Amino acid sequence: MAMPQNSTRENGFCFTQPLDFSCPSPAPGEAGRPLGAVSGRDGCSTPLSNGIASSGAPSPSDSCAQPLCAPGPAEEETPFEEGIKYVSAEGEELACGWGGFTPGCLQLCNTSKGVLFFLCVASFLQGMTVNGFINTVITSIERRFDLRSYQSGLIASSYDIAACVCLTFVSYFGGNGHKPRWLGWGVLVMGLGSLLFALPHFTTGQYEARSAAEVGVCGGNQSLPCSRAASSLSGYRFVFMLGQFLHGMGATPLYTLGVTYLDENVKTNYSPVYIAVFYTAAILGPAAGYLVGGMFLNIYTETGREIDIAPENALWVGAWWIGFLGAGAASLLISIPILGYPQRLPGSQRYIVMRVSEAHQLKDGSHRKASDPDFGKTVKDLPRSVLLLLKNPTFIFLCLAGATEATLIAGMSTFGPKFLESQFSLSASEAATFFGYLVVPAGGGGTFLGGFLVNKLKLRCSGIIKLCLLCTVSSLVAIFIFFFHCPNMPMAGVTQMYDGSALPGGHLNLTAACNAQCGCLQETYSPVCGTDDIMYYSPCHAGCRRVSENLRNGKKVYHECSCVDKALLPDSGTAEAGKCSSSCAKKPLLLCFMFVVILFTFLSSIPALTATLRCVSDRQRSFALGIQWIVVRTLGGIPGPIAFGSMIDKSCLLWQDQCGEQGSCYIYQNSAMSRYTLVAGLVYKVLGTTFFIVACLLYKPPPPESAPGSSDASENGTSDLQEHKPSLPAGEDK
Repeated sequence: MAMPQNSTRENGFCFTQPLDFSCPSPAPGEAGRPLGAVSGRDGCSTPLSNGIASSGAPSPSDSCAQPLCAPGPAEEETPFEEGIKYVSAEGEELACGWGGFTPGCLQLCNTSKGVLFFLCVASFLQGMTVNGFINTVITSIERRFDLRSYQSGLIASSYDIAACVCLTFVSYFGGNGHKPRWLGWGVLVMGLGSLLFALPHFTTGQYEARSAAEVGVCGGNQSLPCSRAASSLSGYRFVFMLGQFLHGMGATPLYTLGVTYLDENVKTNYSPVYIAVFYTAAILGPAAGYLVGGMFLNIYTETGREIDIAPENALWVGAWWIGFLGAGAASLLISIPILGYPQRLPGSQRYIVMRVSEAHQLKDGSHRKASDPDFGKTVKDLPRSVLLLLKNPTFIFLCLAGATEATLIAGMSTFGPKFLESQFSLSASEAATFFGYLVVPAGGGGTFLGGFLVNKLKLRCSGIIKLCLLCTVSSLVAIFIFFFHCPNMPMAGVTQMYDGSALPGGHLNLTAACNAQCGCLQETYSPVCGTDDIMYYSPCHAGCRRVSENLRNGKKVYHECSCVDKALLPDSGTAEAGKCSSSCAKKPLLLCFMFVVILFTFLSSIPALTATLRCVSDRQRSFALGIQWIVVRTLGGIPGPIAFGSMIDKSCLLWQDQCGEQGSCYIYQNSAMSRYTLVAGLVYKVLGTTFFIVACLLYKPPPPESAPGSSDASENGTSDLQEHKPSLPAGEDK
């Protein structure tokens, strides 16, 4: 079959000569078949919705019509046949490549699944770097470069600040431009940010861990001077902030333009599944970041040098920089194929034409302004675009609902491990592991399941919002589990007196007759568990005078502890390093319902995103996602941890004493922590439920007589297509 040359434009495609569509053994009576018929799978013809004539030869467009889980016949054929050149309505070439270099082997990836693969890799790297490595190594960076907590907080916030600054610009101009190029350059910038983040390791001198005398036992306490000159290394925080800023800039196109590029190049029914797979990869990234980053932290930062301290030592600094080098190099590599994709995939035009508009209808009809093919291509249209979105109540309330959910997700991801650590008396690493077991299946599974349900149930915009409402109500009911809590493990001088009696007026009293001669310092917090199942602030506060060279269950053992009750046991008067283990009977119940809360919270994420894409016009989808991300970050992602942190801090029993200044919290009161977590969760879940209800009530779908056109406008400028479903056979419309 020969492809005709472009000359005139008709329905988005160009023809100068009649096309010959031959069917094997045509049945009698089919000679008068119209030109707008297309050869079906059985060799017969079926009409296309826009009247475009097409042959039965395989094309890359067929792959866009196939679900992810069910490979179709198109996968067994060559996407680009010899002598065929696919062009768009404007005459642009739709081949995959860089400039004039478009080898045939690359066209195997010029499908929606190929795009999905590379975008999943990019989102995985972004999640692993920003939400995994950064959170894992921040303590090591503070120690290595003498940073304070608020300085490391500024480093973490630089990512969100960059995203908020760039979102409007990127989503507006990128949404009307060449999306793969914006995506590719964004991933490249993200890779440069990772390499820049690792740079300080190579520009500073070697880290020298000064071995200190043994501290912690009775009579052996030493403390470093409180007044310490500011280190010149702290200036490197600006390099880290710049690296994070580049991370934020590079990731901005990924979750706005990447989502809309997927949505535009697959059938409407499959779009939620593709987006769900994309976001699932982004959720699995942090899990890999925690795992891989933790492994690197067990390697000394000056690789190849022998050191006489262990990773458990407070002076240890792990190889925090290795992960950023690997992620940066991988991002640079993955940006190359993304840059090679065309502005739209072959065959995607018919999905734009077939798409049924579900955009919210404004009373004054101003939503029709977005139907203009030239709308949004200049800066002067930016205020009008913002105004159109602000006049869309469904979009506004979906943004507000997303902000409340983002607040919960950000708060729980930040303080979830701390909640488990306090309730179940776990170490920080054990709590992080438990929380990972909850988040990976619940968060990743919920994200994918949400997209699958939208696809399986074939929900329209109104039904999708109702599904989000159902998920939010379910998690609202499950959040009442925080009525329950595990009791605090008894701690001498903090939750009770050394003799077991209640603390007078709830005031701390870490000094008793058994440790009065030890000269214990409150700056040295290193909890131990005595054989009497009572925790002590430190070995010194337990009155321990000697530490054993032999470990018990991998933990240090302290002997001759005068404050530990000496029962008639072989090991009486001893204490082990670490907290006492909790035997809370409510542990399985709490973990189970926390899983449910996380599952249903993430279950609504992809449906809410899909509803956002459908309630606005096609030409505003990228820009709408950008505005939504700004709202979600400014109202949810950034203040979420602050709101949860301030609530949880109200339940603190024991604060760190940094030379007379209050530091972080050591011990929380479990009952108060559960109560405040319940209050914060209820407030945001009730707000989210309310916003989804209002969005559902105010949504006004297009009238039946004007629905299935190209979502206000197809790419060739045609708008207001007739209201009838394109008559494709059942085998084609899947």
